[in-house]
Amino acid sequence: MGFRYLDRIATKENIQAFLELADLAVGAGASANNVFLLSHRLRQSRPMQVCRALLGRDPAAKALIEQRRLSGPYDAAALRALPKGTLGHTYATVLETMGYDINFFPKPDFYANLETDADYINYRVYATHDIHHIVSGFSLDNFGELGVISMSVAQFSHPGLAFTDLMALLLNWFRNDTPIDELDTPAEQARTASYAFGMISKGLHIGAEAQPLFPVIWEERMGQDLEELRAELGVTAVKEGTFSWYANPSLVAALAD
Repeated sequence: MGFRYLDRIATKENIQAFLELADLAVGAGASANNVFLLSHRLRQSRPMQVCRALLGRDPAAKALIEQRRLSGPYDAAALRALPKGTLGHTYATVLETMGYDINFFPKPDFYANLETDADYINYRVYATHDIHHIVSGFSLDNFGELGVISMSVAQFSHPGLAFTDLMALLLNWFRNDTPIDELDTPAEQARTASYAFGMISKGLHIGAEAQPLFPVIWEERMGQDLEELRAELGVTAVKEGTFSWYANPSLVAALAD
């Protein structure tokens, strides 16, 4: 049988490494630090080599990695004071309404003080993650998370996020025993492999169609109209469904004030 090649892959060391990464991915729902650590564990992996190679094809991304440019910290009050409809106003208002810290992402020392290109890539991916939520329209909760992380998977195969996608599919496949069209609530549907497939597919499509997002200097775009920015970047935002933050009445009301 052709399955013999699995013997070369499923070594004791590889299985142990997979289980350790899977354990971190499983705990991601309880603590975002698990996701950060998962990506840090993959900094010297072969998938990270692919990620680095893909980003290296883009002159702007390559230059940003070489510069080790930092993100933030952001002044939430100053961003909220920007005109309605701008990226900055929307970003700060949405995060404040949800009770999120706008500067919640690991500092450079978590990523070995950005010693390697891989360390910087991990740093920037998570420093800009919530901005990607705002730009894409994917909600900042479990309903939209697979969609937004899949955008980065589509654009440069980030290993930590790709592994999270894979584990979400696997875990949802194991734990659900009811067809998605027989489930009544969005929360129940979101725990199915079908839902995970759908979110990942949406994110991959949006990411593939968009301009490179990794090298965008978001600090320079905070005063830009969000819809104009989306059009410039080729991002078709999701604005309907439980997986969109536009479906959250409290966010809509806060942005309308």
